[in-house]
Amino acid sequence: MKSIRYGALLALLAVAGACNLTEEIYLEPDGSGSIALSFDGSGMLEMAGEELLDSTSVAMDSVVYFSEILEEKKDSIATLPLAEQERLKSLEPYRLRMQSNPAAGEMLFTLERDFASLAEVEESFNAFQRAGSLDPEPNAGAMPGTPEIYESTRVSYRFGDRVFSRRSEITDSVLHRQRLDSLEGTAMFLSGSTYTLKIHFPSRIRSASSETATLSMDGKTLIQEVEFMEYLRDPGVLDIRVELEE
Repeated sequence: MKSIRYGALLALLAVAGACNLTEEIYLEPDGSGSIALSFDGSGMLEMAGEELLDSTSVAMDSVVYFSEILEEKKDSIATLPLAEQERLKSLEPYRLRMQSNPAAGEMLFTLERDFASLAEVEESFNAFQRAGSLDPEPNAGAMPGTPEIYESTRVSYRFGDRVFSRRSEITDSVLHRQRLDSLEGTAMFLSGSTYTLKIHFPSRIRSASSETATLSMDGKTLIQEVEFMEYLRDPGVLDIRVELEE
């Protein structure tokens, strides 16, 4: 049975970003938890149409474990430069859930992983873009673009003593400018896209540094939403510090 080619979609989403993104973090009292980056690609599916779908495509809900793909491709990966090997190995803890309903024009990709500490978590948006080079489809071919063009930012997380922080930095201003320039042609389309940060804490929130964030009824979940292009231009718009009640 044929289905949506996930590698092609990853490449398009990484290059065009034509979708709504949600970064969702679940935190346990001991600092462990999970992080997920969800791409709602329904708009991209509608725009690309048959280029991404086989005539026999049907609704699907499946999970790809990158640890398994890395094991299958270990011989070919071993021939790559060391830096590229390390970038691909950083995908090992991740899994990719793919949900689509072509008849309804719905598509959702969720890259997720569990962690023992937030210090283990690499910025997931960069990891998502690397995933296109590990397309498990036979004869899929290489994905367009190179990770270096996009990996111009870094996000770090900290959680301890009832304080959580998320902080972004531009690590290479030249590459970051290249990334933005490559998106100029799609800026109008991207104007309707959003980046939502959603964090579930183990206890009630006492205070948050953002004045525009909203809280859930139980006071344990924080939600912050910005325009996607705004986030790309200045990743710091989602920087936040949260203090929890005892």
